[in-house]
Amino acid sequence: MAKVSRYVHGTHREEQQRLADLNTLINSLSLTALGPQPGERVLEVGAGLGQFARAVATATGERVVAVERSPEQLGRAQQLEAQANDTGAIDWREGDALALPLTEDEWGSFDVAHARFLLEHVPDPQAVVDAMAKAVRPGGRVVIEDDDHEMFRPWPEPPHVLSVWRAYIRTYDRLGNDPLVGRRLVQLLASAGLKPSRIDLLPFGACSGQAAFEPFVCNLIQIFTGAREAILATGGASEEEFEGALASLTTFAKRSDGAFWYTISWAEALKP
Repeated sequence: MAKVSRYVHGTHREEQQRLADLNTLINSLSLTALGPQPGERVLEVGAGLGQFARAVATATGERVVAVERSPEQLGRAQQLEAQANDTGAIDWREGDALALPLTEDEWGSFDVAHARFLLEHVPDPQAVVDAMAKAVRPGGRVVIEDDDHEMFRPWPEPPHVLSVWRAYIRTYDRLGNDPLVGRRLVQLLASAGLKPSRIDLLPFGACSGQAAFEPFVCNLIQIFTGAREAILATGGASEEEFEGALASLTTFAKRSDGAFWYTISWAEALKP
């Protein structure tokens, strides 16, 4: 049976480059929050292009088991690994987050299980967190990072951008996914039988005086462009509004007084 994609952006080369650029912007924040320790055995669920998994492997000095559903993403991840001379740092597993490809003796053996920007793209996030909880040992950590898409506030507000953003949020609903799952992370962890221990909000954005400001705005332009058909199909934004949003974001990226406000919801729990 063919896999049904619930990822609105696709896995084409332009999307892979967007994700690679995004990793460059945010990986250090996620790595600091995760705090991997030398010797820890880590499971990365929804590894994407593997850049974060490779950073974790460097921090722990151990191979990271990285699960990725898309063969296109997996192939590109292995190319990037080879280009970075990191071959051997990752134990790649092609498989679904809803059916983790672990051996019998691997269940309950990991020190840390981590997932980022994954739960918003699955129909049953609780099942994913339940599996991550099963994968870690007693005393192990489960760490999840994800989006609450209502956290976005650009200012001064670029014309048409928020109306297109709201239509973009509706593309998640249409796929049976939850665009607001970031606010539910602690509940998901607790419902998996874990003991929530810490939350955080990681900054995803910048102001015009920071070098990252224009790249963050460009990332949003690329998100809109890649999801154009799905956004327009919701009926929440017209062609004119969509084109107006792209034009106003291009101008916004050059403002001297702009701010791109967004946060990544981050939560950690321990296995009793």
